[in-house]
Amino acid sequence: MEENAEQILARRLVLKEESAWKELFMAYSGKLAYVCSRYIISKDDVHDVLQNSFINMFRSIDSFEYRGNGSLNAWMSRIVINESLKHLKQNPDNKMFSDDFECTDIPDEEEPDLNEIPQAAIMKMIRALPEGYRTVFNLFVFEQKSHKEIAGLLGIAENSSASQFYRAKALLVNKIKEYKVLQKAHYE
Repeated sequence: MEENAEQILARRLVLKEESAWKELFMAYSGKLAYVCSRYIISKDDVHDVLQNSFINMFRSIDSFEYRGNGSLNAWMSRIVINESLKHLKQNPDNKMFSDDFECTDIPDEEEPDLNEIPQAAIMKMIRALPEGYRTVFNLFVFEQKSHKEIAGLLGIAENSSASQFYRAKALLVNKIKEYKVLQKAHYE
């Protein structure tokens, strides 16, 4: 069986080839910055978290096991997410979870309508969510973690995770509705 480019790169990384690490950074830093920026808002903090993530990757590359196409990307993304969560927990200025948001009740079946909304606008809305809501939303939606898993990762109660997700979803539904109204008014 012939090795693919990702598998060859992974093998070179394990051998600690400097050129392989430069290649990895050039190929994946943009994607990993995007993953990180779903959790971290400040560009300086994103940079710091990414730097720590690459250091962590370098130190733990021996534990990486190639499991098929995309496994290197998944491994690196996991490290970036873990470093992002660690950063959020360690930063005392961050108010991770709060109940000060009063959300209008939305029916359980109401899902945000994402048709005709650019991905960049949706990501801007997600990034504007309060930190705790954004963190739970990202873990639930993008990382497909259960509320039980999220609770374990963040050191919160399982029902707090579900509540944070519900509130994030309610905020997004409202932001999407506002966006659509503004777009409609703009074109009339």
